[in-house]
Amino acid sequence: MAAVAAPAQAPSLAMLDRLEKGRWQLTERGTQNALHSLCLGDARRMIQIRHPRSGCSRFVIEDKPNSVTVHYTCPGAGHGRTTIRSETNRLVQIDTQGIAEGKPFSQAIEARRVGACTGG
Repeated sequence: MAAVAAPAQAPSLAMLDRLEKGRWQLTERGTQNALHSLCLGDARRMIQIRHPRSGCSRFVIEDKPNSVTVHYTCPGAGHGRTTIRSETNRLVQIDTQGIAEGKPFSQAIEARRVGACTGG
């Protein structure tokens, strides 16, 4: 009797879908300095803060109700591993590290929803 492989189900990263859409302020933990803000329609953009491009491959390491960990590779630009932990649907903690522009990076970031997106 031969075993038949069932197709693997792709992780849903449902925790990211529960985050409120709008303008999010990203601040390095331990400082008052805002790194930048971004208008989020899709919270998956927070996975690749140092590599904000498309064309990167992602491998989901962990997909829990309140946290996700994803490793990604961007050909020619580097790679990273990001863990996003939800405190509320308006506040998350992001730990990201990897290689960008040929140099290592490691950041601990707090992301907080600060309002609606403006402009068009």
